Amino acid sequence: MSMTFSGWLAAQHPQIPQAGAQAILTLAEGGATVPFIARYRKEQTGNLDEVAIRQVIDAKERWDDLSKRQAFIVEEIGRQGKLTPDLEARVRGTFDPVALEDLYLPYKQKRKTKAQTAREAGLEPLAEWLWACGHGQAAAGETPEARAAKFVDGAKGIADAAAALAGATDIVIERLSEDTGLRRQVRDAYFERGCARVRKGEKAKTPSRFENYFSYQEPIKELLKPTSSHRYLAMRRGWLEEELVLTLGGRLAEDGTGDPLLDELTAVFEGAACPPSGASFAGAPILKRAARLALRAHVTPSIDTEVHKALRDVADEAAITVFAENVRKLLLAAPFGSRSVLGVDPGLRTGCKLAVVDATGKYVGSGLMHLETPAGKAAAAPILADLVKKGNIAAIAVGNGTAGRETESFVREALRHFAIDVPVVMVSEAGASVYSASDVAREEFPDLDVTVRGAISIARRLQDPLAELVKIDPKSIGVGQYQHDVSQTGLKKSLDAVVDSCVNGVGVNVNTASAYLLSHVSGIGPALARAIVDHRAKAGLFASRDGLLEVPRFSKKVFEQAAGFLRVPGGANPLDNTGVHPERYGALDKLAGQLGVGTGALLGAGAKQLKDARGFRDEVGAFTFDDLVRELEKPGRDPRETFVPFAFRADIHELKDLTPGMVCPGIVTNVTNFGAFVDIGVHQDGLVHISQLADKFVKDPREVVSAGDRVSVRVLEVKLDKKQIALTMKSQSQSQNAGERPAPRPPEDGRRAPRERGPSGPPQPPAKPAPFNNPFAAALANRVKRS
Repeated sequence: MSMTFSGWLAAQHPQIPQAGAQAILTLAEGGATVPFIARYRKEQTGNLDEVAIRQVIDAKERWDDLSKRQAFIVEEIGRQGKLTPDLEARVRGTFDPVALEDLYLPYKQKRKTKAQTAREAGLEPLAEWLWACGHGQAAAGETPEARAAKFVDGAKGIADAAAALAGATDIVIERLSEDTGLRRQVRDAYFERGCARVRKGEKAKTPSRFENYFSYQEPIKELLKPTSSHRYLAMRRGWLEEELVLTLGGRLAEDGTGDPLLDELTAVFEGAACPPSGASFAGAPILKRAARLALRAHVTPSIDTEVHKALRDVADEAAITVFAENVRKLLLAAPFGSRSVLGVDPGLRTGCKLAVVDATGKYVGSGLMHLETPAGKAAAAPILADLVKKGNIAAIAVGNGTAGRETESFVREALRHFAIDVPVVMVSEAGASVYSASDVAREEFPDLDVTVRGAISIARRLQDPLAELVKIDPKSIGVGQYQHDVSQTGLKKSLDAVVDSCVNGVGVNVNTASAYLLSHVSGIGPALARAIVDHRAKAGLFASRDGLLEVPRFSKKVFEQAAGFLRVPGGANPLDNTGVHPERYGALDKLAGQLGVGTGALLGAGAKQLKDARGFRDEVGAFTFDDLVRELEKPGRDPRETFVPFAFRADIHELKDLTPGMVCPGIVTNVTNFGAFVDIGVHQDGLVHISQLADKFVKDPREVVSAGDRVSVRVLEVKLDKKQIALTMKSQSQSQNAGERPAPRPPEDGRRAPRERGPSGPPQPPAKPAPFNNPFAAALANRVKRS
């Protein structure tokens, strides 16, 4: 059966219209990027979003790979002289990769097998005789031993009849193990009725993260559901760490014995080797033994591998999806904006590192506070307060790492003591240490210590999370589910796509953006981003989008792909600070002329004139028209939410401060398939199990919460020995009805490692402000003030 890509795509993704898919492929082949297609070619694609566009492009890649594989198999079988028209038609008409490999298996070049050795010794006629007699297709007038005696040949390594029968049996075993129909039956049985079975391994620890799996089995069909697939990853991790033993097969009895599925399949294979018509044949036991060996030594190990791959693929896709969505939420977190920020990287023995960045994110200066002792806190408090006042600091960003909560409490108390009203915000340090030691950080700040670089990153994360986090490998942000266990190639591809989507969705100020941010703009890339920054440094700020064409290697094609995502605030053309693509400038200028106004009059409240302009919608297309109106109504708008400060409970700092029933504000740090992890300010995230997320049934945690959400949770249980916190978001009445029992914690949940602890205690500033006599603070404050 012949099939086209369009038909195959329709079967894979029936929701994608063929016309839109064809437009996507044509545009992609012409060099268009996914963000550009999704934003500026809606009329051609039918307004398909980035997800659908990537699905089409990925599907085309898989189709091309499958077509190449079909061609290779046909060529290889033809080279062996075994290709028939029927076989070629079957190969070219098979679009399931697994079924395709089943067809190729008998012809696949492999290491020399026992069956091949037996054929070379001339034993294939004996194997064919055994098969024919077993199927009642030949008279069985002699015993297998007598027949085999005729094939004894010392020169060929066949010493006796037993050796001849063993070789013939090997040929039968290979025939059965490569039978497409039998393999399909085993495969279908495993996927439909098989189970993943787990028991305690030899290296199991006490206590173990995998205790819930020491005696466990679950249907493969259930584990193939994305919402359940994380349990397979947990089993697999325990298996790799040798704390668990993982096998596949039928569901075991209560006492852990017997495998009815294997028994059933054994009967199928024995029936295929020796059906009832050959039951009286003296060689029937030989054929049935061959059937058992074919199943257990060849087919089930192969199908086991297929099942594990299928489970891994589903689990990888689900985990990568969770990770990508969490990263998107963090990248699009509300920015504090262009205001001076003091970044604080908490520390114990080495002290708290301070760094100030100005409104543009430029590094101003750094310093150190020692808070290990009451005397140190007393000395640091007035210095901090004077720095904030004289430096016009608009906010203080405190990293949430070691001693983060204690440092935050100290800063709040110090500011309160000196009557300073400046927000203090806890900022995630995830990946900050990776950035501090990276080539990116060394290039930005070659003369600074890694700890100062970390404090700068913390400050900038508050100002603009997206601009700062793009410098870090998304895998280091720490919001994944089993991120180290999944396909690293697939994970990188997905996360890179998320970063690109976020950057282009927000837009980039071409006059302030770093090369790392610019590199994610549609059509640009690292080399051209560096060229833009270098050109900006030499020639000055860009006055318009057209100025980009003066950058070396910034071609008209790149301009087409990138210009709409780049912003030029305060430029000569007000449209340059919007998401309106330059290709639409002419139409807007023409409309403005018809209305007797300048193009700038169409922005803001003037966008209403577009809605009243007859024929303009038809000229540009309905989707583009809606986008133009939206951009002109709010020129230069940031699609991210407005920043609102957040604070943890002031009376809790560590696990021992928690008691069941406490209600705490928190921030969702990670969302998995089994629940959400929430930071409530005690250096260890608590788990809100999926069963505790809402008063109603929740199928997918992402229906209720997202990474970065601010939530109110209630403590259900605290396990100090295991450093575990069970939380609930249910109303108190619902929890009481349910008996207020925490849901079981998954044995291995892929959450981030607990943060280190530091000493707690409120700051102890002096009764009256001490003189401002710290040379660093004075100089730093003056520099900030001047900036």
